[in-house]
Amino acid sequence: MKKIISGISVLICLLCLQNFTFGADVSFVYINGSNNNDEKMKNWFENGVQKLHPQMKKQFESNEQVQQLMLSHEGLNITDEPKIFFWGDMSRADLDFVNQQLDISKTFSPTVAFQVRRLITQYMHDAIWVQKSHHMLPIVQNLNETVKEEFKQGRSTVLYGYSAGTFITYEYLVNTLPYINLEALFNALNVSEDFRNFIKENPRKNTCIAALADANIGVVSSGGKLVFNNNGESLKKHYLEIDKSTEKVCSPPGAVRGVVNFASPLVLFYSDLADPDYEQTYYNKVMLKYIMENGLFWLTVNFREDPLAFPSSRNLTYEEMEKILDSEFKDPKGFIFDDSGVWSWRPFFLAHTSYWSAGKKFSKAVVKSFINGYRYQYDSLYREKMKEKNKKYELM
Repeated sequence: MKKIISGISVLICLLCLQNFTFGADVSFVYINGSNNNDEKMKNWFENGVQKLHPQMKKQFESNEQVQQLMLSHEGLNITDEPKIFFWGDMSRADLDFVNQQLDISKTFSPTVAFQVRRLITQYMHDAIWVQKSHHMLPIVQNLNETVKEEFKQGRSTVLYGYSAGTFITYEYLVNTLPYINLEALFNALNVSEDFRNFIKENPRKNTCIAALADANIGVVSSGGKLVFNNNGESLKKHYLEIDKSTEKVCSPPGAVRGVVNFASPLVLFYSDLADPDYEQTYYNKVMLKYIMENGLFWLTVNFREDPLAFPSSRNLTYEEMEKILDSEFKDPKGFIFDDSGVWSWRPFFLAHTSYWSAGKKFSKAVVKSFINGYRYQYDSLYREKMKEKNKKYELM
């Protein structure tokens, strides 16, 4: 009886996946992490991607379950060449300045202290540098140009964020996905009744945070609040032109199909994501709703030996997300899933840089996480099985 129920459950799961499909062509875009800012490390990253991508392509295209989940009559066609999005060179000038100051300390600092200081500089500088808005936002828009160019060629993209590259994927989703309904946004803000009526009478397309800034409507503060133009007539004028900014700086709907973050220190630097109840800002919550309703996926796949890799969250069902957000999803088909327990069989001091050398293991883990992530959301029997398994670990 259990087998019959399980079979029915899987069938329902596959039927639900009809709307969750890749286009005829998919491009994988690989984003570098920190400490990749000189020619040697740039070459190391690019060579690693060239080794990993054929494995990733093979695992995705040859897996029968993936083919069923994609339900593509033409088959899953991933581009032979990876797209490499490299931002490390942008931090080079700042790092050179820090190294100059570091060299000054060499004359009076104990050798061990100096070596530790230098190690911290090399590994942490870029991760801190890229979080500053005036550094991050140009990188996000450069990435968006890559995504839009692929979309013009008929290809959707999957973003692979390595290490501090996970900051880029997160900021890209937050800033460029068109998840903002302007009427709902201003209803949630303290604006005049006159302006609310103006918006109702002049509806505009869904937009993104980057477009709000580009159209001079407002900017989002570090606390997640929209600071907008208080001049009523000026605000109305900019509002009427928002669609131009949406077209210019937002990610086109369907252009990005998902994100794979790996070797991820995201929650170490973006601690709001570590909250087990997903209690985030208004924009993160609306973005999550967009991901679930538009069939995107957000995977985190880490080697368990990697000391710099952190789980992004505990895995939640879409029903649990609805309770936290106090909002029902309309026809949910996307998923968010974390698998930070993948064995690399490398010593801990090599694990963070071994995703390329262990490419076969890693690519298999990504495909497995993709399948398991969807099943965890929409196959109730598999979900209960996973929960029971997790309970055993919690008791140990």
